[in-house]
Amino acid sequence: MSSMRELAVMAVAGALVAEVGFFTSQFAMAQDYPSKKPIRLIVPFAPGGGTDIVARLVSQRVSESLGTTIVVDNRSGAGGSTAIDMVLRAAPDGYTLIFGAASYATNAALYKLSYDPVNDITPIHLTCLSGYLLSLHPSVPAMTTVELIAYAKQRPGGLSYGSSGIGGLAHLATELFTSMSGTKMTHVPYKGTGPALTDVLGGQIQVLMGSIPSTTQHVKMNRLRGISVTTSKRSALVPDIPTIAETLPGYEAVLWYGVWGPKNLPANVVNRWNKDLDALIQLADMRERMSKEGVEPAGGSPQQFKTVLARDIAKWTKVAREAKVVIDQ
Repeated sequence: MSSMRELAVMAVAGALVAEVGFFTSQFAMAQDYPSKKPIRLIVPFAPGGGTDIVARLVSQRVSESLGTTIVVDNRSGAGGSTAIDMVLRAAPDGYTLIFGAASYATNAALYKLSYDPVNDITPIHLTCLSGYLLSLHPSVPAMTTVELIAYAKQRPGGLSYGSSGIGGLAHLATELFTSMSGTKMTHVPYKGTGPALTDVLGGQIQVLMGSIPSTTQHVKMNRLRGISVTTSKRSALVPDIPTIAETLPGYEAVLWYGVWGPKNLPANVVNRWNKDLDALIQLADMRERMSKEGVEPAGGSPQQFKTVLARDIAKWTKVAREAKVVIDQ
């Protein structure tokens, strides 16, 4: 009996030693962060898109401040869930992070997830913001948001609006607009913003919330009429165009980009990334580069980013429910 008791004690002791050893090694790795080991920054979209462009722009400069290589790893597919799963399963050591976008919040609002999208990750930094430009085909006589609302109310369902797909941010942003304005328009989903932009230029649809950079060029050439932006403040890219909120107080639809990692990232890893990114986005040349890509610097603490995540998930969940947006799962 005593031998069995001794074996049990030894087993417990061995487990404790292993556990202490694990946390000691994790602590040591955190204290040495970053080592010369490359950091993998996962982008949940294909190369060449807005998220990928900004991620590469940021990672190139952050790698210099961290003194190590950052490898941008594009993992598109399944609405971003492929990339998200990789990060959720990664060791919480700061060597696998994700550069995500606001679609993370809309996906959480629409899909049944196996994880808590706020508390099962470690928010690090809200890097930059952008929005959409509410644009009309010239055949629509409205010149302002007020006039568009009046025109749409006279023709319930008579105007068609395009989006990059069912449940995407542009879709939900337009549904929020129709809900707050008391209007009804017909949704035409596309497989991406490009085809939707092509059809609004051709007059097959009349309304589009498109990214500011991609639609502004057509507005300047009078192919489209840009009447308002979805951000709460006017965009530096089109400062003469008012916000929707100037007509519908409280309206806001923000396309954000930010960095987060797996749950339980060490505080010094989070603080180092947050500090370096905050310093980076304040540099004049970086702000200029961001402006060319249609985004504006954001910044703030990890807790502020977490607050934005929780707020947006709750907001878009409510919009999707009220608009009866359903995604096949």
